[in-house]
Amino acid sequence: MRYFVAVAEELHFGRAATRLHMSQPPLSRAVKQLEADVGALLFTRSPAGVTLTPVGTVLLDEARSLLDHADRVRVRVSAAAGVAVVTVGILGEGTDPAVARLAAAFRRIHPGVDIRVRDTDLTDPTCGLRAGLVDVALTRAPFDATALTVRELRSDRVGVVLRADDPLARRDGLRPAELGDRRWFRFPQGTDPLWQSYWNGGRPREGPVVRAVQECVQAVLWNGTVGLAPLGHDLPAGLAVVPLTGMEPSRVVAVWNEGDTNPLIRSFVEIATTAYRTEGSV
Repeated sequence: MRYFVAVAEELHFGRAATRLHMSQPPLSRAVKQLEADVGALLFTRSPAGVTLTPVGTVLLDEARSLLDHADRVRVRVSAAAGVAVVTVGILGEGTDPAVARLAAAFRRIHPGVDIRVRDTDLTDPTCGLRAGLVDVALTRAPFDATALTVRELRSDRVGVVLRADDPLARRDGLRPAELGDRRWFRFPQGTDPLWQSYWNGGRPREGPVVRAVQECVQAVLWNGTVGLAPLGHDLPAGLAVVPLTGMEPSRVVAVWNEGDTNPLIRSFVEIATTAYRTEGSV
C-alpha cells in the first residue's frame, strides 16, 4: 500500500522509486501484484508517466486511511515496548539539504534512537501530529497552532509556478492581484483555513483540488493552473517560477505537542534549528 500511495502521489514510477529509496523494477512488480490482488488496473501507464484509474482513485483514499491506522498501531506498540523511537512527519521537504544535515547530526548524537519518517500530503500541515501519528513535524506555517509549540527554522521567499510558455513567466516579479483572473490549485474542503488561505494568496480561488506536490505540478502542466511554491526548489521541465512580491515568506517550522516533555523531541528541535540555519534565509 505504501508503494501504491507513493506512485499515486508522484504519478511516476521513477520518482516514486526515488522517494521510496528503492529501484524501479521491484516497485513495478509490487504494484502489478497489487493490481492482480485487486483484480483491476490501478494506473493507466504512458511514456509521460501514469494516471489513476477510477479504481485507483477509490483505493488511494482507502490506502491512506489504512496506512494512518497502521502508523497509530506502530506508535502505540513501540511506546508499550519502551523502544526509543521518534516519529517525524515531513511535509514535502525530503529533498531540502537541511533535512540531510539534520539526519546526519541526529544520528551522530543519538545513535541508538530509531527514527521513523512519515511522508504526508499537503492537506495536513501538522503531518498527523494532532492525530498522534508523529512526535514532531518539519512543515511550513501558517496553520492552526492551538495546543502546539512551533519553532521557526527558516523563512523562504515564495514564487508563482507557471508553465514556461505562459507570457507571465517572462516577468521578473508578480503580485497576487495580477493573478486574479487565473485558476489556482487549491486543497480539499476541511483543510486548515490558515494554510489554505496562505497558499491561495490570501483569498478564495477557483481551480482543481490537489493533495500532493506532484498533483500541483500536473495541474500547472496540463491545465495552465497557477500556484505558489518556495523559491529555490527544482521544477520539472516545462515549468517556471516567478518571484511573488507583497506576500509574507513561507516559514519552515518544527512543531510538536504543547507540554511534550520527551527529551528526544527537545534535542531534535535544537539540532534542527542548527541544521536549518543557512545563508539565504529572509
